[in-house]
Amino acid sequence: MGVRQIATAVPTTAARARSVLAAAWTCGVTTDVGQDDLVGAHRVTEDGTVRVSPPPDSVLAAAVLCSPHGRPTTLMEFADAAPVPVRDRVRARLWLSGELVPDGEEMVLRIERAVLQTRTERLGIDLDELAGAAPDPLALAEPRLLTHLADAHPEAIEQLTRLITPDSLHGVVRVQPLAVDRHGLTLRLERARGQADVRIPFHSPADDMTSLTERMHCLLASAQAVSRRRR
Repeated sequence: MGVRQIATAVPTTAARARSVLAAAWTCGVTTDVGQDDLVGAHRVTEDGTVRVSPPPDSVLAAAVLCSPHGRPTTLMEFADAAPVPVRDRVRARLWLSGELVPDGEEMVLRIERAVLQTRTERLGIDLDELAGAAPDPLALAEPRLLTHLADAHPEAIEQLTRLITPDSLHGVVRVQPLAVDRHGLTLRLERARGQADVRIPFHSPADDMTSLTERMHCLLASAQAVSRRRR
């Protein structure tokens, strides 16, 4: 079933990847020695450099000891999960592969390949674009924003569905906010079997909380206007 089609800007693949990196607290690591899940062991600098502090008892620490010159070839996986409980919560996965190089007390990942997997496609990312991209300005605030919208303002979510063509809502049993970025809000439409995601664009990008509040008010005003026309 179709939805109202509106031309809108979306984050670039590189920007989406940088947002995943900015928000991720955990990551999966695969080396020749084995696999491990690290929690709070990595950080990302402003230029997109991934720096890792392997815990002493981790598989990654063992890989560092076993590899020539202490530079293990590594695959790092970052999952982007929706903060609001929905089916299929993982919105995207980011894989970075390359060599980990010692740098003081940390390891730096020299990225050789970057791939972003969304629900619909797998995309390779140009490494220069990845280094030059910036994370979405709402990326770190997104979990708080979406959980607040879902928990405190269910009536607003219902109003926003009026911006979607009525036939797209046929059989929908629940609507939840799935994602928000500077360009728009995405809703998850859940049916008894299956689900669909609908993106509702902002009239212009929101680069901070103040502008996001204004964009949301504009969407709700548009939804109210649609409701009046349908009466």
